Amino acid sequence: MLRQAAAIGIAAFLFNTTHASAADLPVKIGVLGDQNSVYADAGGRGSIEAARMAVEDAGLVLGKPAEVVAADFQLKVDVGVNIARKWYDNEDVDVIIDVPFSGLALAIADMASQRKKLALFTAPASSDITGTKCTAFTAQWTYDNYSLGHGPTLGLVDRGDDTWFFISTDNVFGVGLQNEATQAVQAAGGTVFGAVRAPVATADYSSFLLQAQASKAKVIGLTTAGADLATAVKQGEEFGVRARGQKFAALMATLDAVDAIGLKAAQGLTVAEAFYWDQDDQTRAFAKRFSERLGRMPTQVQAAAYSAVNHYLKAVKAAGSKEAELVMGKMRSIPINDFMSHDAVLRTDGRVQRELYLFEVKSPQESKARWDYYKLLATIPAEKATRPIDQGGCPLIPEK
Repeated sequence: MLRQAAAIGIAAFLFNTTHASAADLPVKIGVLGDQNSVYADAGGRGSIEAARMAVEDAGLVLGKPAEVVAADFQLKVDVGVNIARKWYDNEDVDVIIDVPFSGLALAIADMASQRKKLALFTAPASSDITGTKCTAFTAQWTYDNYSLGHGPTLGLVDRGDDTWFFISTDNVFGVGLQNEATQAVQAAGGTVFGAVRAPVATADYSSFLLQAQASKAKVIGLTTAGADLATAVKQGEEFGVRARGQKFAALMATLDAVDAIGLKAAQGLTVAEAFYWDQDDQTRAFAKRFSERLGRMPTQVQAAAYSAVNHYLKAVKAAGSKEAELVMGKMRSIPINDFMSHDAVLRTDGRVQRELYLFEVKSPQESKARWDYYKLLATIPAEKATRPIDQGGCPLIPEK
């Protein structure tokens, strides 16, 4: 009996010691991204620095400075899954951000839910993240395939650009975005003439561009991103796409891709983004701080990395705890306000409901300096830029 009591006492002591030590650890944020390949300029080191800026601005969180760790998943889902598992299980990471692969994001969402940890996705676009695969522990911060697919397409069809051909990245993101955009074009009264799929990091788009040209569609919709987008548009200029009367619509554009393309080739390109550095005094102030560290202006993905970490740390302070369910409750109850978010709301399905902006890329003559690339065509209200909450199939939303 004494041995049994002693064993119970030791077990209780060890549990309480472990529990107390876990609670006493600093808040730790993991930035899991692409640091060396096609998405590195859109996120990469810039997302890491943006997260660090948010941590610095937050000051002490639960009595200690928060920490940022980072890793490159090398565009391999299995590598990313192993990093996330190690972070959650062995390295006391409380929340993971970035994650530019939708397939990897969906795997991490399931992992976060099982472990009661958080994942705030600032880079992936699959609408399933807040749809059928939604969890109470994940959020989609910047955009999704619904917003990217519906925003620019509806505006262009309304202007008479009503025939489309798609060149899509052959992965979860590209195919999902193509499907959303196709539905939007058809719903607006337009016609889709066809589509082709290109592997990630394709060096030669010639065969895909020839098929797009042969379709005679007015608009070639690109559901590619990062360096892949730059390659497609550059080669499209060489093939005379714009000269022959067709136009590109980049449904997943980031500022780095436009910079890589150059204004001569990119001029007239229609893009939809959740952030642009030169929108107002607040965005310019953040961009100045960012550029002093990295020598370039921030993309929407990098701005969202700051926004997500900033709001998360506010919620941790408000909750007085790192406990995931408490923190997520605070994140939903507090409006998101920062340089890129204006009374944005984190919904029950995990989607941040925010405005989206439709831009046209300036001509070389219109641009005053490097990074002065966009002129605003329209602001898409938050309620139109995001899928209605009852239409995604999220199991957290009660059926009507």
